[in-house]
Amino acid sequence: MTIALVHLLAVASPGPDFAVVSRYALSFGRKAGYWVSLGIAVGIIIHVTYSLVGVAVIIHQHEWVYLSLLMLGALYLGYIGLTAIGAKPRGKVGEDTPEVTLPRRRKAFTVGFLTNGLNVKATLFFLTLFTTVISPTTPFIAKLGYGIYLTIATGLWFVFLTWLLTQPRVFKKLWPYSHWVDRLMGAILILLSLSLLWEWLQLVL
Repeated sequence: MTIALVHLLAVASPGPDFAVVSRYALSFGRKAGYWVSLGIAVGIIIHVTYSLVGVAVIIHQHEWVYLSLLMLGALYLGYIGLTAIGAKPRGKVGEDTPEVTLPRRRKAFTVGFLTNGLNVKATLFFLTLFTTVISPTTPFIAKLGYGIYLTIATGLWFVFLTWLLTQPRVFKKLWPYSHWVDRLMGAILILLSLSLLWEWLQLVL
């Protein structure tokens, strides 16, 4: 129950994953949001895997590895933030507008996967979870079960968020302003990127 509560608070709090799922769901529809959510869930598998095998401790103990991941994550968030902040107005729901190009499944999945996989805050979250909340003496099979739960719960949360945002009434009301949602989420991602870069500079200097 402790793990479930800590995870719920972490995954429900606004962050890169939340921003990317919201952007894709409102800009490109439910299916795109689902594929981004799947990518995020697979990204969780990466964090769980290196936590189980002890790589998270190595990342934490070797500053250059942590700094490299921090820089990569910051640059990636900045990149997708810049692509989102230039969103153009769309037509009415159902219209084919030249401004909107639906992303391929692979692209939507990749965006979700990289956003979560390169999120250094997620690295710290799983490091903390697997070294404090979960006892070092906990059997490996139990830790694996926790990892599977965290992966599935994360995916289901973002699938639910996508479903909620793309409900007909909600979607129709938000669609005329979806380019502003894009711009807002882009600005948030850029701010997150700048925050990570500032943290990187402080650690380097």
